[in-house]
Amino acid sequence: MAATKSNCLLAQGAALAQAIAVAAELICNGGTVAVPTETVYGLAARADSDIAVAAIYRAKGRPDFNPLIVHVADLAQARTLAEIDAAAQMLADRFWPGPLTLVLPRRADAGLSVAVSAGLPTVALRCPAHPVMRGLIAATGLPLAAPSANRSGGVSPTSAAHVAASLGDRVDLILDGGDCARGLESTIVAVRPGGGWTLLRPGPIARVDIAGLLGPDTEIAAKGGIEAPGQLASHYAPGKPLRLNAEAPEAGEFMIGFGAIAGEVTLSAGGDLAEAAARLYACLHAVAATSHGRAAVAPIPDIGLGEAINDRLRRAAA
Repeated sequence: MAATKSNCLLAQGAALAQAIAVAAELICNGGTVAVPTETVYGLAARADSDIAVAAIYRAKGRPDFNPLIVHVADLAQARTLAEIDAAAQMLADRFWPGPLTLVLPRRADAGLSVAVSAGLPTVALRCPAHPVMRGLIAATGLPLAAPSANRSGGVSPTSAAHVAASLGDRVDLILDGGDCARGLESTIVAVRPGGGWTLLRPGPIARVDIAGLLGPDTEIAAKGGIEAPGQLASHYAPGKPLRLNAEAPEAGEFMIGFGAIAGEVTLSAGGDLAEAAARLYACLHAVAATSHGRAAVAPIPDIGLGEAINDRLRRAAA
């Protein structure tokens, strides 16, 4: 998206400090700012304000039973919001800053809007690595609620142009920091009492990496409904039927390729899962923009990052 748009500021190079200062003032006054992270663009607002958090739900059209991720500067700030046990500290020490969200018992004195947790006794916390998001947290001095910056249920944004196309003037400001490096939302892990854990959403940090620290996960899937973002059966949808594990397109289908299977666009011609993750949402946005009525996706190996890619594709196809 061009930086000349009225609600878009360039957040790179020499313009970075000025853009963050403008965004921080908006946030402190209860506004919403779309901001790049290493995963996808987030729609940020101060997490301690019911009015500001309500503005996120309103802009996205997000159901109020779907909790938000709260972004923090570091483990010290996280401790003011949640109970951090030994297992949670091990994960934070290893993977923060980075694309890992921890679902933890919320402190009674956290001072967060109840809406960020959708009424649950837990809170989802992440310490991001992207310099723009980190700069915004530092400039405000606040924990920031920030789900993906798109209409609820749609394809997540990995560029400022994606945000503008989805939300338009529903967001007060878009910080244009270029394309997101990871292109896939954070891994979400619920840390259970006694050191157990559950993978609630696959992401850039693989299940095997978590197990390497904490041992095998203690549950196959989450129990008792939605505990974290990204668990709705239908999500990340391009608005058209999507056929998975396709070896070739059928008549009228827009093909997303991978590896040796070509297409109108490809996740990775070389079969690289990291590249495929980074390009996933750009390819789904291409599906939404095409005149084709349907789309197909080549098979993706269900290992490592492939687990997260296939999770998003299944929900997009639901």
